[in-house]
Amino acid sequence: MSLQGRIGILGGTFDPIHHGHLDVADAARRACALDTVLLVPARVPPHRRPPFTSEYHRFAMTALASANQEKLIACDIELQVADPSFTSVTLERLTQAGMNPDKLFFITGADAFADISSWHDYPTVLDRSHFVVVSRLGYPVEALRGSLPELSLRMYESSKHQVVSQRPLAIWLVDAQTRNISSSDVRQRITEGLSIKHLVPDIVHRYILKHSLYVSNTASGIHERG
Repeated sequence: MSLQGRIGILGGTFDPIHHGHLDVADAARRACALDTVLLVPARVPPHRRPPFTSEYHRFAMTALASANQEKLIACDIELQVADPSFTSVTLERLTQAGMNPDKLFFITGADAFADISSWHDYPTVLDRSHFVVVSRLGYPVEALRGSLPELSLRMYESSKHQVVSQRPLAIWLVDAQTRNISSSDVRQRITEGLSIKHLVPDIVHRYILKHSLYVSNTASGIHERG
């Protein structure tokens, strides 16, 4: 993988990918001046229920969603191995592929980061890249200083500090307005025969209809993020 500049990594089950995911990617890209954001579907998410669709469909939807989005690229690095999709392992693999940890920015929501101490290989995972933590409804980034005091000295508000790669690997806090959408809600609406056009990109909506995905909201695979 030959990429230059600052690289963001946004992982997830993407079952399916929706506007909320894309909002988070865009907020992180703008706040940290990222040159590229990799959208990385997990094959085996460690702390979640099995995915409802195959990795083939989830990657296809991710690729379609990113096709016309500025600086977004679908990446199958976690689909290439059968092991659980641990963030620490993925970041290590990217480094082994020649990427500089100083140029890597792992993107996550404030709700997920609040449980960072439960992630695989914590706290070492925080030394494998910068972290970009984006606010979610009910999870303001400012609250993380109080809930994770041991990490507060590594936290910087992107709106008040210039994001520079030379700074020791940091945790960048991004206060952003992102749409409050969940993949489970999207799946449930499909099962109930309700419209999802406002929740996912049109091209993803057409793909779901074409392949009759989520008509029966029953899991068909395995998964985690952490």
